[in-house]
Amino acid sequence: MSAEDTRHRLLEGALRTLVEQGIAKTSARSVAAAAGVNQALIFYHFGSVDELLAAACRHGAEQRVARHRERLHAVGSLAELLAFGRAMHAEEREAGHVAVLGQLLAGAQTHPRLAPATAAGLDLWIEEIERVLRRVLAGGPLDGLTDPAGLARAVAASFVGMELYEGVDPAGAEAALDTLEHLGVLLAALDELSPVAQKAVRFTLRRKGRGPGGRPA
Repeated sequence: MSAEDTRHRLLEGALRTLVEQGIAKTSARSVAAAAGVNQALIFYHFGSVDELLAAACRHGAEQRVARHRERLHAVGSLAELLAFGRAMHAEEREAGHVAVLGQLLAGAQTHPRLAPATAAGLDLWIEEIERVLRRVLAGGPLDGLTDPAGLARAVAASFVGMELYEGVDPAGAEAALDTLEHLGVLLAALDELSPVAQKAVRFTLRRKGRGPGGRPA
């Protein structure tokens, strides 16, 4: 077995252990058993279990983003982006990746090295979402009225929150997703307005977004 193969098996073993046993029971022994290798190889290739988990976090995120990138590139509106998010949420939950994210977020509270790695993994999603937002907002009624970078983080944070919320209140999480879907319908309606109506909407939104004296709120 090559060094690259061993590293890959350890990364996959770490992710599988997080799903099946949780962060509290993830150890060199449990990961090595899941990977089918000697636990000493964890320290040889990664230095520590925490470093392995950090690498596995990014590895998992890269895989998931790559899997969905083509579909993201095909998104043509905010409504389609919200629909994609809902479909992806269901797929990720079914595949166990929502559980991995939950375990990494929980582990980041007590394993300091996991925090930046988890954030970096989320950033991969945020970068892709921001590209979509910049494309679909361009020339529309909301163009220039919102910051795509900030909105991308808000969208990502919303879905992360719903993924975790679903574990304690599935019905509530489903209702939240339904509401986002309805929001998508409203946004689609904005895109279908005539140029004059879109101009009026932009004027109103700009005016409402300013505080006393015409200063930005």
